[in-house]
Amino acid sequence: MNPIPIDKSKTALVVIDLQRGIVALKTAPHDSEVVVKNAVMLAEAFRQNEMSVFLVRVMPSPDGKDALRPIADVTRPLQTSPPDWADIVSELGPKHGDFLITKHQWGAFYGTDLDLQFRRRGITTIVLCGISTSIGVESTARVAYEYGYHQIFAEDAMSAMSQEEHDQTIQKIFPRIGLVRKTKEILDALAR
Repeated sequence: MNPIPIDKSKTALVVIDLQRGIVALKTAPHDSEVVVKNAVMLAEAFRQNEMSVFLVRVMPSPDGKDALRPIADVTRPLQTSPPDWADIVSELGPKHGDFLITKHQWGAFYGTDLDLQFRRRGITTIVLCGISTSIGVESTARVAYEYGYHQIFAEDAMSAMSQEEHDQTIQKIFPRIGLVRKTKEILDALAR
């Protein structure tokens, strides 16, 4: 297994969709409470090392007209969300100095300034976590790969709607585009 190459001046944490409405969903293989706990530990370690923390949330427009409506076998009905649905869970932040990125689709790059913020800060490596492994996290990871970012995936700080979805991404996709590690391994690398 490759060592974790973390240059603290060029690495950022990106947390996908750990917001009230999504954390309330049933996830597997890790309960959302475990995902949040591990993401909080990562965020605190990054902040202590004066490294950037990017908290990404998905938030539709109030009229819902920015929602994608593809021709698909599985569609999601348009639904109204409670006012706090898109709020980042309080134990995570945002804290002073964190970046809050609001997206309107699965991935965190399209239609946001995430890439610009990375490039302006010299970020070349991202540690990625969040919910859902196979949707928001994977969509973000695929674009990050295409943009040339190095990636480290915190496997136990992410989860999906099913074990099968999570495993497919963790075992088949992420090893091709980055390093898959546990939260503790990443924390140990940051402590060096």
